[in-house]
Amino acid sequence: MHLILITPAQPGSRAGNRATAERWQALLSAAGHRVDVVTEYHGEPCELFIALHAWRSAEAIRKYRESWPDGPLVVALTGTDIYRYQHDYPGPTLDSMARADVLIGLHDRVGDDIPAPFRRKLITLYQSADCPSVNQAPPTDAVQICVIGHLRDEKDSLRAAMAARRLPSDSRIRVVCAGQAHNDDWRELALREQQENPRFTWLGQLDKAQTQALLTGSHAMVISSVMEGGANVVSEACRAGVPVIASDIPGNRGLLGDDYPGYFPAQEDATLARLLHRVETDPAFLGRLRAHVAALAARFTPEQEQACLERALAQAVQRPRRLSR
Repeated sequence: MHLILITPAQPGSRAGNRATAERWQALLSAAGHRVDVVTEYHGEPCELFIALHAWRSAEAIRKYRESWPDGPLVVALTGTDIYRYQHDYPGPTLDSMARADVLIGLHDRVGDDIPAPFRRKLITLYQSADCPSVNQAPPTDAVQICVIGHLRDEKDSLRAAMAARRLPSDSRIRVVCAGQAHNDDWRELALREQQENPRFTWLGQLDKAQTQALLTGSHAMVISSVMEGGANVVSEACRAGVPVIASDIPGNRGLLGDDYPGYFPAQEDATLARLLHRVETDPAFLGRLRAHVAALAARFTPEQEQACLERALAQAVQRPRRLSR
């Protein structure tokens, strides 16, 4: 089929939505489809329309549905759609969900957090990651904890650094953060933390190879987000076999499972500090985390993601328009 996929993230952006769009373009192209990735939509014809972000793509979704009333429509829900915009901007966000033939959720708890009438449209898709092509041995003179992602409020990006301040004076924990600051405020916060906290280093934005080296060269990764739609960095950590310490939010539980032993309450650095100390001092605990992410790795393969995408397309094509609302 000829598909149009719209994302709010511009070409060259390192935002998660852009990475998802380009990965889906590659997976769907490999399956034989022709996929145009756009950031604006003006009513052009296609055989199926995919929108990343219910709220940010709401105008394009409306335009597509008005231009092609019977055209198949797939809407992928982001974390901000689910946990912010459907409450702050319910009109356009819920309208996008209503217009969709299929909704894609990126973790298996999404159905708990969207209106009940839309759950029958929902398909869970776990974002994939390749096995890392760059492998870096962790340091022997420190216990390296990485934090990977743009520095922004939703990510609570300095929580691991704050937790590291609570560790005993003889701790060998070192927190290394990679990601672009969302704005000047976050840049100043990161620079100040780096100046004041000897356990913290901010590397700024890295390329793919450098990011893989940081991830594989770390003893564990912290994801401290207060909201997530299903973070691809968790997929990357699982595929790399790197233990994860995760904030206890639906977006992380929906990827790692209820029985995962590495959760801490979101925005609570005392418990996070205790978990980091266990990573450093309790080899059995670190081994349990490593075994758990290794068992989950098969969930995050490109083949699994491609199969879910194909299922979403097939369901959208087959769904009668009169049943889609």
